[in-house]
Amino acid sequence: MALQLMKLFVTATTTTETVPTPQKFFYVTTGETAAGATLTIDAADFFDDTGAAATELPPLATNNSMYRVYINGVLQMQGISTYTPGATAVGSLVINVPAGGDPILANSPIVLEIVNFAPSSTTTVIT
Repeated sequence: MALQLMKLFVTATTTTETVPTPQKFFYVTTGETAAGATLTIDAADFFDDTGAAATELPPLATNNSMYRVYINGVLQMQGISTYTPGATAVGSLVINVPAGGDPILANSPIVLEIVNFAPSSTTTVIT
């Protein structure tokens, strides 16, 4: 008999769930923010989906999260904003209004959407 490579024969299936946890925070500007200027929104200035005042902006899970910023219902480019999680006086959203562009007008709604994912996988081995 010739030499043979001996190996196991195993069948496995894996099920993965992403399990997103979205949170939305809302703010309405009180004045105009000119082109080239910066708008800083403190955690306490936001309100949540229930209309209650926010007290803290949640942390972003490392490699399993994202945030989005909408101004007047329009999704904004990631490079114009900086998100810092935390409580009042620490947590904030900073929007750098591009120079040479349009300002953010007074009474503009700003929506901050944060999504953290808690992925899990289950593998079933059938022998």
